[in-house]
Amino acid sequence: MRFNRMLLSTTLVVVALVIQVSVLARLQLPGAVPDLLLLVVLGLAFVYGHMAGAFIGFGAGLLADLAPPADHAAGRYALVLCIIGYLAGLVRPENGQLRSATGPMVVVVAAAIGSTLLYAGVGALVGDTAARHVGLGSLLFTAAVYDLLLAPFTVPFIMALARRADNDPLAETKRGGGDVASGWLTSGTGLRIGNQRGGLRAKAARRQAVRAGRIKGVKRL
Repeated sequence: MRFNRMLLSTTLVVVALVIQVSVLARLQLPGAVPDLLLLVVLGLAFVYGHMAGAFIGFGAGLLADLAPPADHAAGRYALVLCIIGYLAGLVRPENGQLRSATGPMVVVVAAAIGSTLLYAGVGALVGDTAARHVGLGSLLFTAAVYDLLLAPFTVPFIMALARRADNDPLAETKRGGGDVASGWLTSGTGLRIGNQRGGLRAKAARRQAVRAGRIKGVKRL
């Protein structure tokens, strides 16, 4: 990932983690806790693609595993968000731009349910049975509802920031394969302007050559 992607992703993940730990986790809502960190990973994966989504998800989950008051094994949520970020990047909108809210909202609900199931499944493997005491059905329902209500206020904003960071004229202009190339080809950056300038220069040179030929013909007459 380019530097601007890494900087934006790190900033959004840290801010989301602080808000989730200091505000959302203290609301004492019934069932699950609204997962702002999950929505940040989804928003970035929708723009950057599956590989970047996996890396961002792993980093965000690892920070959540280490941030207090975490009481579970480190790496548990990192694995969950890594898988979610990868899958979300596979179904990202074309060119990272939303044409309809239906698709992303379905992905948000699926991610909320999937992350809860994965988290509980990994917990069962390591001997954590907290989900059984709370009720897995209640966790799934409340996680989907909370994230669905929070998504319209976060995911479009995160995607807009990610696209704007990719369209930064000071960003690296080298085009690689896959996601980076598609982002640059549709962004209207200096690459396209440079091609247009080259075409204008070629046309001007051809015009000068035609004029020079005409002048020589007149002189011969």
